[in-house]
Amino acid sequence: MNTRLALSALTAALIAAAPLAAQAQNASRIGFVNSDRLMREAQPAKSALSRIESDFSKRDQDLQRMSKDLQRMQEDLERNSMTMSEADRAKKERAFSELNRDYQRKKREFGEDLNMRRNEELAGVLDRANEAIRKVAQAEGYDIILQEAVYINPSIDITEKVIKELNGGK
Repeated sequence: MNTRLALSALTAALIAAAPLAAQAQNASRIGFVNSDRLMREAQPAKSALSRIESDFSKRDQDLQRMSKDLQRMQEDLERNSMTMSEADRAKKERAFSELNRDYQRKKREFGEDLNMRRNEELAGVLDRANEAIRKVAQAEGYDIILQEAVYINPSIDITEKVIKELNGGK
């Protein structure tokens, strides 16, 4: 009688476990990639930012120099405007206005050029990053990779693997 009861219990347990086993076989693998970290730590992103910095550093230095010149001119005007002749003061104010207008134009153009270049460079890095994500996902059997989430369990974070893939598998 006890063996019969045990056999019935075992059969019931197997019947109950069958859907769980089937569900476990069909479970999806989910991964997460931290895009911000990827753009900070991956070598292609660092290289792109370095290229941008070197390409725009001279213009940035020129703008800083112009800004200092403007500041000196303004201080000179404020300090000496009472002792200058009307013609000298008007001449210096005109020169200050022209330099300020030129500075503002160059600063605006610099910002626009920098943003456009940054977007171009980072778009290329994003393309490479997406390809690296696909490679890691396919190699490890992930069904979905998320890049934005309110919370993630660190066990599904594959950012480090993607960074290594982007850096040439090093």
